Amino acid sequence: MPDPDRLGALGEVIRARRMVRAFTDEPVAADLLARILDLARRAPSAGNTQPWELLVLTGDDVARYWSVTLASPDRFRWQGLLVAPTLVVPYVRPDAYVDRYAEPDKASTGLGEAASAWTVPYWWVDGGAAVQNLLLAAAAAGLGACLFGQFDHESAVRSAFGVPADRRALGTIALGHPAPDEPGASAGRARPAIDDIVHRGRW
Repeated sequence: MPDPDRLGALGEVIRARRMVRAFTDEPVAADLLARILDLARRAPSAGNTQPWELLVLTGDDVARYWSVTLASPDRFRWQGLLVAPTLVVPYVRPDAYVDRYAEPDKASTGLGEAASAWTVPYWWVDGGAAVQNLLLAAAAAGLGACLFGQFDHESAVRSAFGVPADRRALGTIALGHPAPDEPGASAGRARPAIDDIVHRGRW
């Protein structure tokens, strides 16, 4: 049975979620972090491939991450981001889809031949769904989170933390208790009207 009340509660979380760029140094409780990570992995994926793995950094590992990715931390604009007590690096393995679609129930698709057979690389799509789950779970728990890119540091991060070469990072998520911060420059962009983006029946 449809439950509009549940939709309303979810809608409140979706509307409240934003990228938080300043944190207190209060740790995220281990049991709460475990629940958030569990919700992240419950995202949908093509063929139920579930390609994601999560590198979770706390304590000295957070400082090591920043030493790998920031040449001059004291000149970084978002100093409050560096205080986040937890970093979560979501990874996907593109070949997981090739392996899954080579199995008997999917082999007829031809997608098990190579990653290049995928006209849409669903590892990015499905990985993004897991990231959104994590961001929404953090918001529902009253925590702050910020997804940011690794850009040209992906290889260095992989090497520093022993990540296998066939994994690809979706970015990094800072996670913790929010502190007062300054919204990003893009935060003021208006959302398009629903009628401008929904096309019913035809464009």
